[in-house]
Amino acid sequence: MSAWAIRNGHPRGATEMLCSSWFDLPLLVLPGGIAGGIEICITFPTEYVKTQLQLDEKANPPRYKGIADCVKQTVQGHGVKGLYRGLSSLVYGSIPKAAVRFGTFEFLSNHMRDEKGNLNSKRGLLCGLGAGVAEAVVVVCPMETIKVKFIHDQCSPKPRYRGFFHGVREIIREQGLKGTYQGLTATVLKQGSNQAIRFFVMTALRNWYKGDDPNKVINPLITGIFGAIAGAASVFGNTPLDVVKTRMQGLEAHKYKSTWDCAFQIMKYEGPIAFYKGTVPRLGRVCLDVAIVFVIYDEVVKVLNKVWKTD
Repeated sequence: MSAWAIRNGHPRGATEMLCSSWFDLPLLVLPGGIAGGIEICITFPTEYVKTQLQLDEKANPPRYKGIADCVKQTVQGHGVKGLYRGLSSLVYGSIPKAAVRFGTFEFLSNHMRDEKGNLNSKRGLLCGLGAGVAEAVVVVCPMETIKVKFIHDQCSPKPRYRGFFHGVREIIREQGLKGTYQGLTATVLKQGSNQAIRFFVMTALRNWYKGDDPNKVINPLITGIFGAIAGAASVFGNTPLDVVKTRMQGLEAHKYKSTWDCAFQIMKYEGPIAFYKGTVPRLGRVCLDVAIVFVIYDEVVKVLNKVWKTD
């Protein structure tokens, strides 16, 4: 019997299957890593533009007039490859991030399902929150800090970082390991709310679609649409936290005493609208991101479930 396919005699959908032992953990890690790697390569330019716009402070004055101008200046100054600066930090972190996110979610949901093996949307929210906090502390904060520093460094008159490993070595040499954990509080708040919202919406939509038939198969297109909706909900729900996180991880982070001081200064000097900088490019990236991840994860799980059987 497949370790994912049946638990307590109740069939599950692909993304609702659980590990029955630590031996089955790779079944959660591999599909998440594959989905995350593909998604990042497709959507990273929108992440780059979003980060640039969030780092672009009104007081400086701003360098970019908008999304199109940011893309234009980047391509003119660094070529198309400039839109992929910082990509390596996310690619290298995609597999462990997926392992922590899906592993934590499945672990928590394993203990929160009812006697029939069902998970309601409220419990899905709590499991998502736990998964988001775990991935923020273990993987996302250092990964995002390095990414933001790489992107910010490219804006400098004389960029210092020659590549991923050189940049990481320089950051740790100058600031120690804590240099890769700037904005931890903001990152925990962002990732926790991110995954809480996404898993809540996905769980609610899946339950609604299946109705009284828990074994009803969900078409990949429907899964993608549900994922895009969940992604959009998370963007509108926590972009202010994402802006604060980005500022706290940039090269100018020393200007802020804490996460709360950063939020205060943004509100004081730039106004509330500044908390939604980069919303449009982030909306495009995240909707595509979540849709791709859930669809690919679902399909890879189906394949692995056929070739990796456990008792």
